[in-house]
Amino acid sequence: MSDSSWGAPPPAGQARYWGPTEGGPVQGAAPAGPAYDAPKAQHTRPMPIVPDEAAYGGAQDDDRRAARVSGSLFQDEFRPEPAPVRTVPAENQNPEPMPDAQQAAPAPQKKSAGRDLSAAIGVGVGLGVVIVASLFVWKPAFVGVIAVAVVVGLWELTSRLRERKGIKAPLVPLAVGGAAMVVAGYVRGAEGAWVAMALTALATLVWRMTESPEGYLKDVTAGVFAAFYVPFLATFVAMTLTAKDGPWRVLTFLLLTVVSDTGAYAVGWRFGKHKLAPRISPGKTREGLLGAVLFAMVAGALCMQFLIDGGTWWQGLLLGLAVAASATLGDLGESMIKRDLGIKDMGTLLPGHGGIMDRLDSLLPTAPVVWLLLVIFVGSA
Repeated sequence: MSDSSWGAPPPAGQARYWGPTEGGPVQGAAPAGPAYDAPKAQHTRPMPIVPDEAAYGGAQDDDRRAARVSGSLFQDEFRPEPAPVRTVPAENQNPEPMPDAQQAAPAPQKKSAGRDLSAAIGVGVGLGVVIVASLFVWKPAFVGVIAVAVVVGLWELTSRLRERKGIKAPLVPLAVGGAAMVVAGYVRGAEGAWVAMALTALATLVWRMTESPEGYLKDVTAGVFAAFYVPFLATFVAMTLTAKDGPWRVLTFLLLTVVSDTGAYAVGWRFGKHKLAPRISPGKTREGLLGAVLFAMVAGALCMQFLIDGGTWWQGLLLGLAVAASATLGDLGESMIKRDLGIKDMGTLLPGHGGIMDRLDSLLPTAPVVWLLLVIFVGSA
């Protein structure tokens, strides 16, 4: 090869290339940029390219290799201007958290009962004192307590029906007929209760005739339903009281219902995982129902053995099982009504409890069940 092939200065804009016989310090291909002349290319023999995979972990980034070739040995090579850097406003930036940054774990939430327990306990104790005092001091006084609870419950129910559904169930005939129904049941028994129920339904139909015919059917239907649901079912408590050991029977009825509700709440709150009726009452669980059954059966066996004349423990087991079932169904029925009305409680009269109807929900359907089973087990005298 002639010396002119190696010693001539390179054209403008082209870097000089050092061949293998000259002992140049760099091995590599011809640099990127303007192509060198073909006549000169035939007198040169580039050294084989050493791949950069070992340095960069594979051929995954050709830009790194290009940057390595265009180092300080090619200072006269054309270099394009760097692309402008686009800045993002600080308010639009969303930096990712550092991978080793420890996120503060949220504090575990304690289970809540959902109500003011102190107020609920205080009100419950106060009601218990009034009930027990009137029950054992003078029977007619307890009948008066039942009548007052019936009238207040009817007022709450008809008020919510009017507010949420526009249903105008007449309160006056319902309240008068309901109180009379309780008294008739205590004085005349089942016969008197049925007669008072029929007269209350008739009075409801007639009372509603004084207003516009629009909505008459739904108003009187709701009125008859309210008369049966609240005062008629409560009449069985007054009928239970008429027996010789009536106060102890009524006390057994109240204790078993309260114990059933308490067992369902305690076991369901602590161990409840499987919903009983999520569409009606999401808070009730199957574990809570088992707790209600166990608590009520134990309490029933004790009450029948020690409080009821002629009762035995095995009768108490059956009585407790029936009370747990009826109390749960009554609670679900009340929840169904409240869900249809779109409310949580029927009233606010009792702090921590809601309204009177929120306390009567499990008592009302349980009253006829206890009355009937006690009559079967120990008689009505």
